[in-house]
Amino acid sequence: MEIMVKIEDYNCNEVEVPSEFIIGKRHLTASEILILEKNQNTNIDKSWNNFYVDEKDFDPELIQMNAFSGFVVIGSLRRIQLHYHDLILPCGIYKSHLRNVCLGDDFAVHNVEYFENYKTGSREIFFNVQEISCTNHSKFGNGILKQGEPEDKRMWIGIGNENDGRRVLAFENLIPADAYIWSHYRDDKQLLERFVQLTEYGNSGKLDTIGFIDDDCVIKNTHIVKDVKIGKGVYIKGALKLKNLTILSTEEEPAQIGEGVVLVNGILGYGSRVFYSAMAIRFVIGRNCQVKYGARVLNSILGDNSTISCCEVLNNLIYPFHEQHHNSSFLIATTIQGQSNIAAGATIGSNHNSRSPDGEIFAKRGFWPGLCSDFKHNSRFASFCLVSKGSYQYELDIPYPFALIAPGCNGSQSISIIPAWWYMYDMFAITRNKNKFLKRDKRINKIQHIETDPLAPDTIEEVMNALERLIGLTAEYLKKIENEYVVDETTPEGVFQRSKDFLHQNPEADFTLEDPSCQKKFGAVIHKPVAAYKMYRKLVKYFAASTLMDFCKSQGVETLTKDLLEEIRKLPLFKEWENVGGQVIPSEKIRELLENIKKGNIKNWQQVHNFYDKCDAEYEQYKIRYALYLLESLYSRPLEHFSVDLFRNITDDVTVFAFDIYNAAHKSREKDYVDYYRTMMYRNKQEMDSVLGSLENNDFLRQLQGDTKVFVNEISKVFKGLV
Repeated sequence: MEIMVKIEDYNCNEVEVPSEFIIGKRHLTASEILILEKNQNTNIDKSWNNFYVDEKDFDPELIQMNAFSGFVVIGSLRRIQLHYHDLILPCGIYKSHLRNVCLGDDFAVHNVEYFENYKTGSREIFFNVQEISCTNHSKFGNGILKQGEPEDKRMWIGIGNENDGRRVLAFENLIPADAYIWSHYRDDKQLLERFVQLTEYGNSGKLDTIGFIDDDCVIKNTHIVKDVKIGKGVYIKGALKLKNLTILSTEEEPAQIGEGVVLVNGILGYGSRVFYSAMAIRFVIGRNCQVKYGARVLNSILGDNSTISCCEVLNNLIYPFHEQHHNSSFLIATTIQGQSNIAAGATIGSNHNSRSPDGEIFAKRGFWPGLCSDFKHNSRFASFCLVSKGSYQYELDIPYPFALIAPGCNGSQSISIIPAWWYMYDMFAITRNKNKFLKRDKRINKIQHIETDPLAPDTIEEVMNALERLIGLTAEYLKKIENEYVVDETTPEGVFQRSKDFLHQNPEADFTLEDPSCQKKFGAVIHKPVAAYKMYRKLVKYFAASTLMDFCKSQGVETLTKDLLEEIRKLPLFKEWENVGGQVIPSEKIRELLENIKKGNIKNWQQVHNFYDKCDAEYEQYKIRYALYLLESLYSRPLEHFSVDLFRNITDDVTVFAFDIYNAAHKSREKDYVDYYRTMMYRNKQEMDSVLGSLENNDFLRQLQGDTKVFVNEISKVFKGLV
């Protein structure tokens, strides 16, 4: 229990000093008081009994022209200078007003007009600051309540839509996974109440809050810092207003706040930077993020490794690796599942279809709307959708991953969709995705697990659903043209199988499909369905075979055996997956988590994070079992019943596809070096190579080439133990 030391000021008012503040401290001597008063320092307590100094190192000459009240406790104060970049200041307290402040060792406090109710670490610089203060009821941006406060004082973040229907509470260790389960499982009142209880866990509610600034911080030329908890090594320069915040920071991942910034009611993550007149209100910003150049972020949660600049971002849940750089874009009322890029002129949120602001956009990972795109709420997008420039006047529901979506051709109001477009036409971009994001991940501590591979269980589940959808739409097409493949069939199963056979047996067929549910009212035209069907099957085979190959490597063997298959079959099989903040988790495991929260088996958010960690540790096992299921689903038989020819067919297909990935990636990148409109900017090839770098020295392609050779060698052996 905390012990408070009571002192009296000159008006006989009691002032309480936390006892741990004065360990190793002493009162002033009479000669020290004379020096302080000679140096034009004043104290409401004329006896100076409210002033405690270090027992060993204290130089009263370094305290000049200040006003003191309440209690003041200072650590070691020596004749040394503190340096930060070009700023060099002598240690001491100069021309400042301190009230109820405990300073650590070797500090420089210069021109702080009001400094109240804070404890600081060592080696701090405070220079030209109007106010640093903390109220006794501060929450530091967390959505908790203090004693006597009503519920309407609780600070919510209205993510997902603008009517607060998906609102969540901020807390210091919140990650997008937490925000996802809280904002998207809204039909259980008991669960929602438990989320609040998890957030309140450990909160005493006492009105005894003292602000804290950890070691090695610099705050200079700043107006207001109020109710802010500041981690180690934070650099704040020229901020306008910082209020009710936690700034998470360590020596390895220091946070930074720059000129003209306003931050109110939120949590700023480790290693993140906010500068150049940016503003954020009611927010959580993750690790290694940047918010800059006048960006405006309100009621939003931003995942790790993201950058927002110049634009407006309101009422969103945004997963890691989000990029939005343009002044002419805004993003309102969305859940964007990361690895996303919002182009200039994209106005997502401008087009509600209701008299209430309750519309939403839900986009799975890899969402990339083109220049000047806008959408009607509500709309939903599969993973890695590239949306061509256009104004989409009706609601969209796009179930095809890796697709290109475009406005209708020749005046048609139906939209156009090419499923699997990324893998058919821009292999370089999609295959370098994983490495690109891994290189950008500068986090030291990776609390939020992030799947960066475009081919993972969540996207493969979408691929499987898209395959089934293409087969079903093909059946409708064949009936329409009275094709013999389906007109004689009487059972749904028979129609489905004959449509599947048609797609297999007619690789050069040139037709389009109609999908009425992809766009309200006018539907969509599906282009190149046979090519998309073939590509989707390649992706499933490639994912399944490579996952089984990785399993063999983890077991220290080259090939699957019947014994290994038996071990795989003992693993739990999950067929439904969710992207939970960036981490891919089986839906069944999420339901298990939510039940444990409701039952009280999980009592705080750290235990929730422990559950995520356990899922991540078991993720490879989940994938291996799913991979086996996929292969058996594609060929409608157990793996033990595959023939030698079938295994050879799979190996050959996967080998060819691996080479296709490299060759197509090389070819798509090569276009930038041979296209006339690219080369016309340069006098010769040498100038182009000096500007762009040569194609031959492209790091990613060179690595991909080497990885492909290794992969082909290993995949050729993976099924040999079963034949």
